[in-house]
Amino acid sequence: MATIRLTAAQAMVRWLCRQHVLVDEREVPYFAGVWAIFGHGNVAGLGEALHAAREVLPTWRAHNEQGMAHAAIAYAKQMRRQRAMVCTTSIGPGATNMVTAAALAHVNRLPVLLVPGDIYASHRPDPVLQQIEDFGDATVSANDCFRPVSRYFDRIARPEQLIDALPKALATMLDPASCGPATLAFCQDVQAEAFDYPETFFAHRVWHQRRQPADAQELAALAEAIKASRRPLIVAGGGVRYSLAEAALGALAEATGIPVAETQAGKGSLSWQHPRALGSIGVTGSAAANAAAQEADLIIGIGTRLQDFTTGSRSLFPDRKLFQVNVQAFDAHKHGAQPVLGDARAVIETLHAQLQDWRVPDDGMLRHRTVIADWNRVVDAATAGEAGQALPSDAQVIGAVQRGVSEDAVVVCAAGGLPGELHKLWRTSRPGGYHVEYGYSCMGYEIAGGLGVKMAEPQREVVVMVGDGSYLMMNSELATSVMLDRKLIVVLLDNRGFGCIDRLQRATGGAGFNNLLADARHEVLPDIDFAAHARSLGALSEHVATLGQLADALGRARAADRSYVVVIDTDPSRTTEAGGWWWDVAVPEVSDRTEVNAARRAYEAGVRMKRDLS
Repeated sequence: MATIRLTAAQAMVRWLCRQHVLVDEREVPYFAGVWAIFGHGNVAGLGEALHAAREVLPTWRAHNEQGMAHAAIAYAKQMRRQRAMVCTTSIGPGATNMVTAAALAHVNRLPVLLVPGDIYASHRPDPVLQQIEDFGDATVSANDCFRPVSRYFDRIARPEQLIDALPKALATMLDPASCGPATLAFCQDVQAEAFDYPETFFAHRVWHQRRQPADAQELAALAEAIKASRRPLIVAGGGVRYSLAEAALGALAEATGIPVAETQAGKGSLSWQHPRALGSIGVTGSAAANAAAQEADLIIGIGTRLQDFTTGSRSLFPDRKLFQVNVQAFDAHKHGAQPVLGDARAVIETLHAQLQDWRVPDDGMLRHRTVIADWNRVVDAATAGEAGQALPSDAQVIGAVQRGVSEDAVVVCAAGGLPGELHKLWRTSRPGGYHVEYGYSCMGYEIAGGLGVKMAEPQREVVVMVGDGSYLMMNSELATSVMLDRKLIVVLLDNRGFGCIDRLQRATGGAGFNNLLADARHEVLPDIDFAAHARSLGALSEHVATLGQLADALGRARAADRSYVVVIDTDPSRTTEAGGWWWDVAVPEVSDRTEVNAARRAYEAGVRMKRDLS
């Protein structure tokens, strides 16, 4: 057997370069590149190997390890899990900085290969700088934090382990059912050790996306349930998009008349102009979709994990017949659903063929048209505003942004009140035009995520909408976007604190406390100049006072040659009242506040709406 002598780090990099996939029938490398912040633990081993391969496998330098991992994850999400990136860090705080991003990828079922440096496998210099020491377990390192937030985890303590670990990691990332982050904690002394690797290990390989067909009996049960129903409703989740099933879903809805509601991850599965598109569902749902869910006699989840915002904490359709189409059995069996285990597109296409002669009754079709038209009028009203208006609502800023960017633009967001408003109000015309991370609702994802989106689709306009709280948590990858010439338009809504949680605090009977800056303990309120800060990171920026000025600034941002930040002050108390649904946020049973006691009574009434799985 022919062999080649390489360090373990060189072998990893060479293997990564040989893995390919088909995207739009074109063969491309699966790994689009490596994000790296070097330190002791990866600079000597992996750093040397990546430098040698830099023309084939590009390496990008970020400013924060969590941020670079968010960018990598956002890239994979925007590529609909067809391609991914690698992230490598040093052994200590650099590694643990990535744990939050790993959890985000885990929750959202998104692929990323994390390669944090690790302690010496030999234990020769223990304790090495930044090493976590467990008094009773010498095998523990900081990287054990990744175990619960990784779909696959291994610690590379021998060079030859890579022969087994790398294919397993990639198989996990590419499997639609197990997809998520893979972590290979790479002992720093092992990175530099040489081994005679078989040349066959580095053979060119093309991996193919698996499309699991549904069990015939499960699919037949779903088809029969649809034929027996009068008011079915499809709930489209992220699995529709990752299966590239948008066109198939649109065709099924058009042919049968079954209306479609969308989760956060599934938004954009249908164009907002599709005649069967009811919009968002659940806690942040449209009145049209939530009314349909209440009236439905059959709910068909496709590619959704049915998280609490989707189901109104299991209260939105508590006693409806429920089917779950999913590649992952864990999800397909949730909430007492009848499972249909299979790939979303394969199931939709087969279902379409089995429903050739069936359509929703005419009265249902007329009702859908009416509620969709009513909701569109609500959206128009919520997003309208006067040009000279100061302190607009989030909804009015969303309307100004939507009117001010191209129809093909991608909006990016993650946390606070904006995701709920965007879910209700943003009108997505094309697949991929809506990129909101709401599985983990991770503050700080927005700008780094926008960078990853721009790397995935450089030809599209990328508009990041972010609150002042999230911006302050993580903004460093704005500088990276300038450095890499990946232009972002950032609209920063400054409501002077955590306005979303302030509203939730007050809605549950609490007093305004520790959320808005004015309600937090302070001696002097900070006067933060966000526009000046953005300029200090190399971006262009300006602060505007009114919606009219915002519209003008967006024109300048679109014409600019690099990332551009527009800051506007907003009202922290205003939110769109239309639509929406109950959300289970536990309220204290005992309190001296009459407002809390009233909120508790309302909470108990909401709990009684929950789905009974007995």
